[in-house]
Amino acid sequence: MEKEEECRVLSIQSHVVRGYVGNRAAAFPLQVLGFEIDTVNSVQFSNHTGYDHWKGQVLNADELHELYEGLKLNNVNKYDYVLTGYTRDKSFLAMVVDIVKELKEQNSNLVYVCDPVMGDTRDGEGYMYVPKDLLPVYRDKVVPVADIITPNQVEAELLTGRKIRTEKDAIEVMDILHNMGPETVVITSSDLQSPSGNDYLIALGSQRRTTANGTTVTQRIRMESPKVDAVFVGTGDLFAAMLLAWTHKHPDNLKVACEKTVSAMQHVLQRTIKSAKAQAGEGSRPNSAQLELRMVQSKKDIENPEIIINATVL
Repeated sequence: MEKEEECRVLSIQSHVVRGYVGNRAAAFPLQVLGFEIDTVNSVQFSNHTGYDHWKGQVLNADELHELYEGLKLNNVNKYDYVLTGYTRDKSFLAMVVDIVKELKEQNSNLVYVCDPVMGDTRDGEGYMYVPKDLLPVYRDKVVPVADIITPNQVEAELLTGRKIRTEKDAIEVMDILHNMGPETVVITSSDLQSPSGNDYLIALGSQRRTTANGTTVTQRIRMESPKVDAVFVGTGDLFAAMLLAWTHKHPDNLKVACEKTVSAMQHVLQRTIKSAKAQAGEGSRPNSAQLELRMVQSKKDIENPEIIINATVL
């Protein structure tokens, strides 16, 4: 049996002492799936900011650069993947872009997986929960160097300036995003009406590949997941990490990569909600601490997810 090549990921995300968001939600699944992951913690907080209280420190752009310089001086700044998520600071984000560009010069095959975290829907309306000045940086600097992006519907609309009201709109938006740079686009959640009814959430994916003879082939898929009645934190970070892993293992099959990612997500969420409800007790809504993702308990599902959600090829 030939030796499997080591695959190394640089993940620049937040860190929490307690719970699973950012790097804490990405590192474990990637390690379980056989990746070496080097983490830069963009913040170090006691817990995620959905709790009543949180304390901690924020890494600035200069400190990020300093850490990267340390890797470079030791000649260990060689990566196959870069993964990024939530950022609040414009200069920090611009520094990430500089680092990605430099790493791509070292390794032209480097894949940058970016979750462009900017906003979401509240009461049917899209809103931004990061400073507005991040949008042009994402749109003009980050997305053009990204290879895989995982926006939700609001973020896809922000990046393209187009509203998504139908599946056809969503496909057009994904095509615009392809034209901006990334060859893989997954809209992780949307308000589109599911053929299966209101209890389902629609996600859409599109992968644009150039074949050996130079023609472009696009594969598009739709996935429907049962809605889970709870507010989870860290799900987007887990999704992006698992999508990185499964697209690496199935580079020419977005359908299979997404089925494994979304099925594993469902296993984790179902285990989490069941456990949270048991802790909260009959008739009480679980709190933030009880709703922390059951990551370690889901090791087997992350490693080898039973496919419970099938993607439809569009």
